[in-house]
Amino acid sequence: MKPMFIATAFIGTALFPLTLSSIAQAAQQGGAAPAPQAAKPAEPAPRMADGKPDLSGVWWTGGDVGGRGFGGGRGRGGGRGAGPAPPTFTGLYTPAAAAAAKKLTDNDDPTLKCIPTAFGTLNVSMFDVGAVAQIVSTPKFVVMLTETFHGYRLVPTDGRAHRAEVPPSLRGDSVGRWDGDVFVVETKNFTDNTWIWAEGRASPHSDQLRIVERYRRVDRNTLEIEATLSDPKVLTAPWTVPKQTLVLAPFDQILPLNCAEL
Repeated sequence: MKPMFIATAFIGTALFPLTLSSIAQAAQQGGAAPAPQAAKPAEPAPRMADGKPDLSGVWWTGGDVGGRGFGGGRGRGGGRGAGPAPPTFTGLYTPAAAAAAKKLTDNDDPTLKCIPTAFGTLNVSMFDVGAVAQIVSTPKFVVMLTETFHGYRLVPTDGRAHRAEVPPSLRGDSVGRWDGDVFVVETKNFTDNTWIWAEGRASPHSDQLRIVERYRRVDRNTLEIEATLSDPKVLTAPWTVPKQTLVLAPFDQILPLNCAEL
């Protein structure tokens, strides 16, 4: 296997909680213990000049890979109650796809050659194989910037059709439209020579892959993403991705994460 070298940065935040010992010390000194402060209400989501929610910001699951808070904001799809477990991505394989997946090895991983995935790790498309991404909203486009491999997507916001003249690509062709306060993104026209990451594992996909995502900025610090993947050559039915909840990072620019095949 050829090695891949990736450079990144980990950013932590300092927390200063009011401890029980400080409350007890105040009581011993004759003062009443401070009353617990009520949680501040969440700030509303910012809006653009046209009234649509502004999705702009650096988004992650609560921390960078290996850092404090990593995965803290990520949604798990909610409880299942007494009902059956939802189908997994690999559980929806066609027999041919299941046989093909068993033959894959690490040497087949396109990311060893710095080729991006079709969907993304942590079940978030704009993460690619990283864990941080940035959105820049404009009146005509929503720009999604991926820290890994300098990836990006330019998503028009006016509901236009897919471009018929564009050849298949590694990350597909995306178009968007607003459904109330939810930004809906459809991506298709993929090549079939990349992997797709779903539920923490790699999988093949075909050129018929289609992804529909729904982005909703709940408040200033929270972004919810829902997605459905369909691929009739690989899956027997569409796969519903568990809802992902991202949080606003404490910095406003992503960093370069370089990849080089040696």
